[in-house]
Amino acid sequence: MVVDREHSREGRFYEPAGDGDVRCTACAHYCVVKPGLRGICGVRENRDGKLFLLVYGKAVACEVDPIEKKPLYHFHPGVRAFSVATAGCNLHCRFCQNWQISQVHKSEFIPGFSLPPEEIVTSAVAKQCQVVAYTYTEPIIFAEYALDTAKLAKEQGLKNIFVSNGYYSPEALEEMEPLIDAVNIDLKSFRDPYYRKICGATLEPVLESIERTIRKGIWVEVTTLVIPGLNDSIEELRDIARFLAALSSDIPWHVSRFFPAYEMTDVAPTPERTLLKARDIGREEGLRHVYTGNLPGGEDDTLCPGCGELLLERVGLQLVGNHLKSGACPSCELPLAGIGLA
Repeated sequence: MVVDREHSREGRFYEPAGDGDVRCTACAHYCVVKPGLRGICGVRENRDGKLFLLVYGKAVACEVDPIEKKPLYHFHPGVRAFSVATAGCNLHCRFCQNWQISQVHKSEFIPGFSLPPEEIVTSAVAKQCQVVAYTYTEPIIFAEYALDTAKLAKEQGLKNIFVSNGYYSPEALEEMEPLIDAVNIDLKSFRDPYYRKICGATLEPVLESIERTIRKGIWVEVTTLVIPGLNDSIEELRDIARFLAALSSDIPWHVSRFFPAYEMTDVAPTPERTLLKARDIGREEGLRHVYTGNLPGGEDDTLCPGCGELLLERVGLQLVGNHLKSGACPSCELPLAGIGLA
């Protein structure tokens, strides 16, 4: 096995499991990893009874994005996010858009380039970013790298966000709480068989993560990629909307259009009418803010849930107008849910 000692760092999220095995506690798989082997994510390896992260300071992607691309529409709208990722993922979704960098469990070699935490923060400040985003792949699989970076970012007055599949553990969430300001969580389906067959996971840990993260006071927005014939039934979309609305009617729900990718190139793109129906269902179930994603001319503006006044105006993923007054509607003075809106 190829050993990259420069980017290997003993992890913080594991415990002994007997006979030299270790149990990883970073995500909800709780992998028991035997000596010389890796966990499901492909980047956490048992070396002589210690679990090592193999991508510490080793990024595979680095870009400056608008915060709206994450998507986060109610968290510091219009700011720039310095976005980083490592290779690897703890889910193996058959429709993954970033499979070339996420599915390294199938390869011994882990791609990437050196990007230590200090350099991420320095670059974010230099590029006038107000946020560091841990994104593109699942950030909890490189938790030590992300959280060490987040601590340095906080010291420089930057915000930190995760774009996550929600399959992180309660132990990891405790470490995230003081450092991560917002999370966009993928709720890929409301059916456990879908998670098992399509993603290699289970549903309940994702639902628990959404609830726990909100309780921690971290701002949460939720994205559902709507795939024809798999999770687009009216019943399932209504179940998702009801679940979210029961937690808070202010949770923004992004229903996003599917395009063929990876192992699902034989499935057609999501029809526009399906996303519009999902948007309507979300509103019917009490959600105040439902957005359609990956849809040309889709509804991306934020309207006041009280009087319908235009509050946040977007073209594509760019904020072109913020009409809020002290975080509230200028017409009816109803505060808009979110963080850093003024």
